Amino acid sequence: MDASGLFAKNFLNVKFSDLPEKVVDETKKQVLDYIGVAIGGYDEAGAKQVRELAVEWGGAPQSTIIGGGEKVPAPNAAQANASMAHSLDFDDVHEAAIMHPGVVTISTAMAMAEHVGKLSGPDFIQTIALGGDMICRMGLATRPGDDVHQYGWHFSTLNGFMTSAAVAAKIMGLSEEEMVYAIGIGYHQSCGNGQVLLDGALTKRLGPGFAVRGGIQAAMLAGKGVTGAINSLEGAKGYYKVYHGNCYSKELLVGELGTRFESGNTSIKPYPCCRGTHPTADAALSLVRDYGVTPENLESIEIWCGNGTLKLLGEPAEVKTKPRNFVDSQFSLAWACAAGIVKKRVALTSFTKTAILEKEILDVAAKIKVFNDPKYDTGGLEPVRLVAKLKDGTSHTVEMLTAIGSPERPATFDECVEKFYGCVDFSARPMKLERANEIIAAVKILENMTDINELIKLLVW
Repeated sequence: MDASGLFAKNFLNVKFSDLPEKVVDETKKQVLDYIGVAIGGYDEAGAKQVRELAVEWGGAPQSTIIGGGEKVPAPNAAQANASMAHSLDFDDVHEAAIMHPGVVTISTAMAMAEHVGKLSGPDFIQTIALGGDMICRMGLATRPGDDVHQYGWHFSTLNGFMTSAAVAAKIMGLSEEEMVYAIGIGYHQSCGNGQVLLDGALTKRLGPGFAVRGGIQAAMLAGKGVTGAINSLEGAKGYYKVYHGNCYSKELLVGELGTRFESGNTSIKPYPCCRGTHPTADAALSLVRDYGVTPENLESIEIWCGNGTLKLLGEPAEVKTKPRNFVDSQFSLAWACAAGIVKKRVALTSFTKTAILEKEILDVAAKIKVFNDPKYDTGGLEPVRLVAKLKDGTSHTVEMLTAIGSPERPATFDECVEKFYGCVDFSARPMKLERANEIIAAVKILENMTDINELIKLLVW
């Protein structure tokens, strides 16, 4: 049986009670994190235009857009919400899979839960967890051991169409056969490219929104009797053959399906920039905290990293040290490092149209050079080593093998709450503290909720 059929069986057979406690807890943190970053990204460039266009289109009032509460067709609401949630590059990530699962699974689940109605908290958690497991397995299985960035795909978008289709189909109550068709219809739309990163384009932040709009439409079409490919993942012209030259691991894709949940290995980001920059940000803050490095006493910094990290986040140097726009700054080792040295923190305010013009950060970024150390060519979230040389002739070295928020150093629920408040404070749409606290309290006991619409109603203010 094709893996798409195995995933469909998994969605229908695994119950909430089968999920390990860790997976339930991590999923709840993902939900709070998703809501927070969507609120923070409410009026960000790109996301704002998607939201405005969805309202202009109008249509059946099926699902709510977070913030103002406009109700539009479910695919369009999910697209608007996903675009907001991904716009700050602050949403959750699975490091080894190079995947942003929550922006796909939660955007879809919220829109469909409201449209279909009466989805309980446990069913909501179960669907998100299994959707996250699917999209992360797809990423883990792709060209294992290879630098996947070189092939030019944006994987959260590319894999998001099929995953969103499965999540939507589950909430709609479709049969196993219909869910396979939905995945196949999602596959027929699958796309997403890395050129947007090279060009610093706003469409980088819109990709997952395209995926969830297409995925929900796929499930709705399957529900109306439209058929899709039934061998969409492993067929002769399936996903792994067409997109990846049939280079994939069957074991990583479906091994221990239903007992090993990759959704439990998701990381909550402490910094609003590409996850690959986070070990560098951690190291830069260590230089400030532990060795007293300041813009005034700094002569230069060398960043040594894996080749995949270098190509994606270190080159070209003239763009990474002097960003053309805020998208460039979100995908720059030099910028994350310089912001940490100058501001003594790496925050939302370091990746804006005004931040990239700050002379002090630009001056420090100009002192940074990035090099490859082959021992860090690990794939996934690659380690880094920072060597800071000071004007007095001394130097300090900090090595980071992982990053804060990773499965090895997971964020607590309280830390997610702190991040949530920060996103609310940053948002262009002010929210009263009382409402923020209501949302936090609701997510904390999400498994006790009888209808997820109780939470969705809190997301309009």
